[in-house]
Amino acid sequence: MRPIRPTRAARRERSARPRTSPVLAGVSIAAALVLTATGCGAGDDSDADAAAASPSSSAGVITIPDDLKDRLKDHGIDMDKWRGGEWKNWDKDKWLREARDYVNPIIEDLWDPDRMREAEKPPENPVNEQDISGDEGVTDPEPKAVTAQAVTATYARNAPESGKLFFDGPDGSMVCSATVVQDPAHPGKSNMVWTAGHCVHAGKSGGWYRNLAFVPAYNDNALATADLDKASKEQIAPEGVWWADWAQTSAQWIAEGAATGGQGAPYDFAVIHVTPEKGGTGKSLEETVGSALPVDFNAPATANITSLTATGYPAAAPYDGQKLFRCEDRPGRFSLNADDPTMYRIGCTMTGGASGGGWVAAGQDGKPALISNTSIGPVTAGWLAGPRLGDVAKGVYDGVSKKFANQ
Repeated sequence: MRPIRPTRAARRERSARPRTSPVLAGVSIAAALVLTATGCGAGDDSDADAAAASPSSSAGVITIPDDLKDRLKDHGIDMDKWRGGEWKNWDKDKWLREARDYVNPIIEDLWDPDRMREAEKPPENPVNEQDISGDEGVTDPEPKAVTAQAVTATYARNAPESGKLFFDGPDGSMVCSATVVQDPAHPGKSNMVWTAGHCVHAGKSGGWYRNLAFVPAYNDNALATADLDKASKEQIAPEGVWWADWAQTSAQWIAEGAATGGQGAPYDFAVIHVTPEKGGTGKSLEETVGSALPVDFNAPATANITSLTATGYPAAAPYDGQKLFRCEDRPGRFSLNADDPTMYRIGCTMTGGASGGGWVAAGQDGKPALISNTSIGPVTAGWLAGPRLGDVAKGVYDGVSKKFANQ
């Protein structure tokens, strides 16, 4: 998550409290807030453009269409050189931004145990308190902090849909959390993962992050951090490493998303489609992990949700990103701007790195469904906010499903 600027309601709530100095990532309304976002929106390209640009994948090999190769050459990008290390060039003219130019060729074994363990930085930065004018939306009182509870190992058994995202940005390797979700085009065989927009795309000031890979049940046995340097890849990534062959987020996040301040947060969601790094057994991600969550795009109002659970791998202090945690609370409302949808907010002490992790509650049919994802929170951990999923989110979701419907 990355810090956002507090609303007027937030400032009234904490007016009598002393200020705290910012630390990287966090979640509470008392100081600066944090927000992350990545991806490209359903409105960023036409269906024809998206289909033409979509990398195809089979048996763990991502093939780049010729027309996309030509466009990448216009950016000065050669795919062979990219795999050889050119991806480390973050010149702004080579930072791919548009939806149709998304590319993420597999670099086998790039995410080895050491690199995964050392990737602990969430994609966000703290900010000082700043004014947000025009906040006329509805914000409920700040919730009490809920202490995050460690998920019992093994994660593959107790949280099979949850996992950790790894990716590279200009400042180095970074992490987020994500959730396996159902694919309408491939019932029981989904390769779709839900996360935050800021975990795939830098928003208005940047472009797509690189080397995006999903690891379900990361550190499945909850090994102590001190023991991870001796752990095998099978212990750290028991269900394998799954590379994104497509990512999509909202047009709003692309246009408005910022590393600080909360801009774009109500639309801070993304869907990625993945393929196994080494080809695997031919099984889909859903078949491999044994589960995938439905997504509810018409979830009940906050007043009708009695319990909501957020899950993720918090990486900012006091956590180190190596273990899975969750918070359970009854959500309230949080508004950044009257013109944007009101967000959900819960009490939770998880910090940056938990960004993108799924929020699960009873859906319209009463069964567990993903209804949001961790987006923002203050630097002093205490609460989290997530977007309300509606038509825009459904457009992103359906767009990814349709893109791979015949594959």
